[in-house]
Amino acid sequence: MIMAANQILFLFLLLLCNGCCTTALHNEPDNGSREERQIHNTPEPTHSTPPHTAKDPLSIWIKEASSSSSSPSSSLSSRPNVLFLVVDDLLPRLGCYGDQMLVTPNIDHLASKSVVFERAYAQQALCGPSRTSFLTGRRPESTRVFDLTTYWRDVAGNFTTLPQFFKQHGYFAQGIGKIFHPGNSGGNNDGDFSWSAPNYNGKQPVSYEKRHESTIQPVKETVVGKLQDTTIADFAVEWLNNRSQTSQHDRPFFLAVGFHKPHLPFLYPEEFKALYPLQNIHPAKHTDKPPNTEDVVFSGNFEFHMFKDIQNFNQTDTMDPLPLSYQLQLRQAYSAAISFTDGLVGRVLEALERNGFTNNTIISFHGDHGYHLGDNAMWGKHTNYEATTRIPMMFHIPGVTSPDSDFRYIDVLAGNLTHTAQRPTPVQPRLRTDALVEAVDLYPTLAELAGLQAPDTCPDDNLHVGTCVEGTSLVPVLRDVTSPSQSRGFSGKEAAFSQYIRKHNLYNFTVMGYSVRTARHRYAEWVEYDHDHFQANFSNVVARELYVHATDPDEYYNVEAKDEHRLTVESLSQLLRAGWRSTLQHYLLDLN
Repeated sequence: MIMAANQILFLFLLLLCNGCCTTALHNEPDNGSREERQIHNTPEPTHSTPPHTAKDPLSIWIKEASSSSSSPSSSLSSRPNVLFLVVDDLLPRLGCYGDQMLVTPNIDHLASKSVVFERAYAQQALCGPSRTSFLTGRRPESTRVFDLTTYWRDVAGNFTTLPQFFKQHGYFAQGIGKIFHPGNSGGNNDGDFSWSAPNYNGKQPVSYEKRHESTIQPVKETVVGKLQDTTIADFAVEWLNNRSQTSQHDRPFFLAVGFHKPHLPFLYPEEFKALYPLQNIHPAKHTDKPPNTEDVVFSGNFEFHMFKDIQNFNQTDTMDPLPLSYQLQLRQAYSAAISFTDGLVGRVLEALERNGFTNNTIISFHGDHGYHLGDNAMWGKHTNYEATTRIPMMFHIPGVTSPDSDFRYIDVLAGNLTHTAQRPTPVQPRLRTDALVEAVDLYPTLAELAGLQAPDTCPDDNLHVGTCVEGTSLVPVLRDVTSPSQSRGFSGKEAAFSQYIRKHNLYNFTVMGYSVRTARHRYAEWVEYDHDHFQANFSNVVARELYVHATDPDEYYNVEAKDEHRLTVESLSQLLRAGWRSTLQHYLLDLN
């Protein structure tokens, strides 16, 4: 009996020791990669709340998302779905961003149930490079994509894209519409790499030959047929209908839906024109070319001059202001195209709810870059100005950003919405933030919101690193906004970075414009750039810009040469040249 008792005691001590050893091994620091991982895997903010206080709703959501596939205690039936909505050439000219003229009730309704980012910025104001950047989570100099023809897998590396990342984690990844840039720069929609099924591009009834006849093309869909964006919405609605009825309806999906309009030409169903009587349209505040600014800064409006209606004005300088009456028609058409897209977004959101997915679906919405609408004598994108780099961005997380996920389609052509005096006041977002964020942050943010281990920050030499990112998760910002009682007043990034490359006839070399946006300023340097080796020569600066947003939100007055701003220029030049890695380190220090 005594020996048996001693044996039991020995076995007990042995098991206890093994447990201690196992715990010690699990707590062993990973000295080889701990520091690098910390750059991206954002530490949990330390809130000054009592230990017994329940965690904030976002932390609970992420915990349940990460355990939903294996834990029966999770309230989620499976890992959360993702609906990734992107709109081409979209300014933050929406009701939810304070524009009282725009009729965008469906996007506004989504915004009322989301966290809206007031200061979000694209990394390059051109479709191909911008989309390559946020879909790979890397900045243009890492993707080596600055144009509409280069494919990153050919010139940089086999970088794991955002939909590919979700696909690798068991998601069904479906692309519909314009996600990657069409053609070679997107690798023909990136094919089998990114998607579980072929990307559906939609069908355009208007011939390509007519595409460049005019920048303004209102049409009757009953006559010409459904427009491409209409067929994209139709396919998305049908896909959601079918998904709810398939045997794989419990398998999480990553559904990306991209709309082309308001991209040129401004092609839209003509009924939307009635929403914007010309007498209610106003020109930009500054319609002439800004003073004290080098020509390399400007776009030259070359995209608009591809269209015959603009060519017919026979301008000697492409930066000469267009006739005021035509400027108003262009701004009217751009607005009508936005309202057309708003209705399509509403249809997709309603289908998401009707098929029972909204309580388990993260929704992100953003533009790929902004747009000049005659401001500073410019039309289109292709610059580093606020007008082209700032984008709308919002995230909806069920039960976190709103208590419900009710999305009814709102027909913008019904009722009295066509009469300006009788339009309802746009629904304003309950949750918004002024934190500086970037499109490159979308990738790690969505990964973390879905409960997945977000990729690490890319090293300097990352051409051979398949999965990494150069943005950072915005979960700490979202947490502060959604849990104000526990907020630490987290301010987010110190700066957002954008860039644009040019061949200009004033120089016998390529020029790269680097821009940094802080809370108070935009500063830019245009420098000689070696496109073969992807290196900037900051010893040869051909132009500088400084705009003070408190007094000049339209960035018309370049004050970089004024003596009173000399110290600001020096400070921002250092910030710009230190680059995004420096600001990321500060971001993480702020978290701690």
